[in-house]
Amino acid sequence: MRKIVVIVTLLCAAMAGAGAQQRAWTLQQCIDYALEHNISVRQSGLGVEQKEVDLNTALSRRLPGVSASASENLSFGRGLTADNTYSNANTTSTSFSLGADLPIFQGFDISNGIKMAKLDLQSANLALERARDDIRVAVAQAYIQILYSREILQVALEQVARDSLQTERIKAMASTGKLSSAEVAAQQASLEQTRLSSVQARNNLNMALLDLSQLLELESPEGFDVASPPESMLQPGLLMSPEAVYAQAVTIKPVILSGELAVESAKINVDRAKGAALPSLSLSGGIGTNFYTNSLGQSASFGSQLEKNFSQYIGLSLRVPIFQRFSVRNNIKNARIGLINQELQLESARKSLFKEIQQAYYNAVAAQAKCTSSLAAAQSAEQAFVLTREKYDNGKANVTEYNDSRARYLEAQSNYLQARYEAVYQEKLLDFYRGLPLSF
Repeated sequence: MRKIVVIVTLLCAAMAGAGAQQRAWTLQQCIDYALEHNISVRQSGLGVEQKEVDLNTALSRRLPGVSASASENLSFGRGLTADNTYSNANTTSTSFSLGADLPIFQGFDISNGIKMAKLDLQSANLALERARDDIRVAVAQAYIQILYSREILQVALEQVARDSLQTERIKAMASTGKLSSAEVAAQQASLEQTRLSSVQARNNLNMALLDLSQLLELESPEGFDVASPPESMLQPGLLMSPEAVYAQAVTIKPVILSGELAVESAKINVDRAKGAALPSLSLSGGIGTNFYTNSLGQSASFGSQLEKNFSQYIGLSLRVPIFQRFSVRNNIKNARIGLINQELQLESARKSLFKEIQQAYYNAVAAQAKCTSSLAAAQSAEQAFVLTREKYDNGKANVTEYNDSRARYLEAQSNYLQARYEAVYQEKLLDFYRGLPLSF
């Protein structure tokens, strides 16, 4: 009975998984799924967990260290007795101790270490968010590529249908002697070329689906598809200036925030290096006892010896560094160099971010302009193709003219679709830099 329940449960889970994969995924669903399952994002999450452990370790340095020990010693032959004479005897000694030490002042090393560990944890969280941002952009780009490839395939399939009808029409006309066999062969070749284009378009769509399914860590792209966004979401919109986008992006993007944290951590590292020149003070204390036997005489009982030999101690330890072979001075210099390097890296990150935003802006401007011009070109090419097809149907144009007009029309359609989706992607990318979600 238990086996049957397990089998039924597995079948239900498999059917549910298959159903989930066969549904058309929205962009937001793809992003949410990728954030949960993508391996690079999960690895960044492990980095956060490691920094949490490191912070706990840094905080625990304030706690006392406690240790216990026990020892057993055996002595054979000539040795010193209790009355300060030597004799041949076998002795045993057993000792127990419990000690603790507490750091009181370590040149601010502990407090600075805690500050750095906290900053490292914040940096790890920002690294995780940066990995999440990267996967969001990658998913959106793959999603757009699927939409583009799917429309290109649709155009190719429609053209195959047109050419198939045209081929049947020409064959019928050739059977009545109105057209030659050469024209039939030319049209047949044109149809095969169109079919080849549709095969390539379908393969491009399959590869785009494969790319996105791999980002989502799906086992297979079989049955996977994406939903088409509303037509209104694919219309180009107004663009903010690069300066306005950057003014918002520089305050929220993880790459900048993590750079600022790195500068703060480098400053603390300078203070930590300076702290090595300060004295350190620690408190220690403990208890102990021992038990002793000698083969030459009767020893007191174990319990009485433990009681009589019981001892306690407490002490302070002060360490003052005087000369450390210039290691402290050199460590301070290295820490300051590290601080300057982090400040330069932060400045470089800010410039790189502004450059990325500028590139996205000008790409969006160019794509919108190309979208407008390519739409006009596609409409003109369509009109020209319709006229040429009518002429071809009436015997006023040959098959070469027909194929040339059709090729120009297909190319114009492809250019328009490419520009359209490029404009949408670049516009969404600019919004993403501002902190808006990637969605349709």
